[in-house]
Amino acid sequence: MSLQQPGSRPSDPEMAGPFPPDLHDVRHLKLKAVLLLLWALVSFGATYFARDLQALVVGGWPLGYWVAAQGAVLVFIGIVVVYGWAMNRLERGDRTASAPSSLGNSADHPHG
Repeated sequence: MSLQQPGSRPSDPEMAGPFPPDLHDVRHLKLKAVLLLLWALVSFGATYFARDLQALVVGGWPLGYWVAAQGAVLVFIGIVVVYGWAMNRLERGDRTASAPSSLGNSADHPHG
């Protein structure tokens, strides 16, 4: 067992980079871009139109309050839920796509 010196890079090529390559898959980047755009639209759009929404009153409070204080938070929670669901779906699809090749390899070599 070898000990690495502080500041030295690991010799394992998979551990050399800061991120696994699949984190930069085009599907993941598109998902992140869409959700980031939605976040920006909700954050800045709700603030920009808040004064226009003050004339409408819902439940004793101006609609601008509901949109900015409550609606934006619900959208942010929705973004997190959608991101988690979509990433699980993408990872599950990647796992099932690579499963037949790994099963074929293990059938060829039953002991290892």
